[in-house]
Amino acid sequence: MTNSNLKSIPDASLPLSDILWNQDQQRLLIQGEVLLQTKSHTHWGGAVTACMYIPLIRSHVWQQITDYPRWVQYFPDITKSEVISKGDVKRLYQSAQKAFLFFTAQVEIYLRVVEVVGQQVQFRMERGTFTDFHANLELKDMGNGTLLAYTVQATPNIPIPSIFIQQAMNLELPANLCKMRQVLCNHK
Repeated sequence: MTNSNLKSIPDASLPLSDILWNQDQQRLLIQGEVLLQTKSHTHWGGAVTACMYIPLIRSHVWQQITDYPRWVQYFPDITKSEVISKGDVKRLYQSAQKAFLFFTAQVEIYLRVVEVVGQQVQFRMERGTFTDFHANLELKDMGNGTLLAYTVQATPNIPIPSIFIQQAMNLELPANLCKMRQVLCNHK
């Protein structure tokens, strides 16, 4: 993945099914690039949508990404991911640790998880060490594989300027999603 290919995705505010991809973007996705769109979100937070292609059928991707304890394998900063209640609306506890220039931030979050089977997972913060946190993960068939879009907007409750949050999202989310793809594809 090269920074030159971290291009803006077309209107990331649209649902994944409504995004129109040009041929260059489709080619980049199939070649393994992660396409990003960053938006501003509060003075201390960040928002980003990242899209990637996974060369697996959607049902196989769905089965793995909804195995939430495995998220520690996809995102190296997540130290714990535990389902604390099941049902139509799941509850999830996650903790993470992130090193910055002069300190290490430890965060934890309790999330409400709503699944639209095979298509979408919505994560909403109930409580935690964030001022706000929302994330959506969407899946769509693309060729012989699956297009995954992950949108996250978050404001930590530690005073880090949004430029640093957005920079971390721009650099780390693509790397984390590539790691997720690698783990998913090696688990066939």
